[in-house]
Amino acid sequence: MAEVHVLDNYYLAITLLVTIGYQLFFFTWAYGFKFDKLTDFAGGTNFVFLAILTLSMSGHHNARQIVCSLFIMAWGARLSGFLLFRILKTGKDDRFDDMRDKFFSFLGFWVFQMLWVWTVSLPITILNSPNVTRFNQPNFGTGRDIAGVILFSIGFVLESVSDVQKYQFRNNPKNKGKVCDVWFFSWTRHPNYFGEIIMHFSIFMIAVSPSAYGYVRGQSFNAQYAAILGPFFLTILILFVSGLTLQERPGAKRRYESGNNWEAYSRWTKRTSILIPFPPQLYARLPTLVKRTIFLEFPIYVFDPAKHADQGKVQNSEPEPGNADSNAGGEQYRD
Repeated sequence: MAEVHVLDNYYLAITLLVTIGYQLFFFTWAYGFKFDKLTDFAGGTNFVFLAILTLSMSGHHNARQIVCSLFIMAWGARLSGFLLFRILKTGKDDRFDDMRDKFFSFLGFWVFQMLWVWTVSLPITILNSPNVTRFNQPNFGTGRDIAGVILFSIGFVLESVSDVQKYQFRNNPKNKGKVCDVWFFSWTRHPNYFGEIIMHFSIFMIAVSPSAYGYVRGQSFNAQYAAILGPFFLTILILFVSGLTLQERPGAKRRYESGNNWEAYSRWTKRTSILIPFPPQLYARLPTLVKRTIFLEFPIYVFDPAKHADQGKVQNSEPEPGNADSNAGGEQYRD
């Protein structure tokens, strides 16, 4: 089967145009009908669509292409399916309360989602492109491939299982007001974020093998390594844009001001790593400097009641029904 050449031989333009069209279609539906339930579904399934598109246009379906494409399809399908299930249960997405009726603000979210999908898909897009497939490829099963498969499996289990654990915990009436500090959440406060990060770096690790082993050369070599922008972009989003920064200090602030089991929450944050899984007994004893550097618990995440709390709102009350765990949000990024 001959490969399809369209616009450019890295498939960058066609995947960008498809992503823009895909997201604008769902944006029109969401804005026109004030319908939040398909927003995250549109993001996750867009990854699946791009992987299928680039793999089908590629004339060379070697094992590495298939494995990498299936990995990102599995991740995107599971994520979009889980988030669709969750939003159907909760009824609406509070993220959009302040922008749902504002055309340009709401569109801005969808433009950002376009950038997220297209950028994070780069390792697969370039791996499946004619400029890479025209070279001979190393047989699948190298040490890099095996390590990537193992890391992806670990990440997939971490993200998918922790999503279910958190959902079940929050929807159990017996846990109202309690801190989700069990299972994976006893070793890291955000196991799903950590799992997502290592999944995408593992996909890149496998995808870049043709260049790493010297089969791909020239500009195609540079393009494959430049695709590391994808997992780095995702990591930056989680660390500094719409992941931990929206979860950590704001979540702690809500708990403290509402009197929602603050002492237990504070103890949990002191003994549990923010991202990288680590035994809580050891983490609690680590010097603050180590936590702030090696374990990525930067000062922007830390809540200090004296500095950050609105003392006029502080109360010692029971949590409102349904607010069992205020450290929760939505995709781009959700917890």
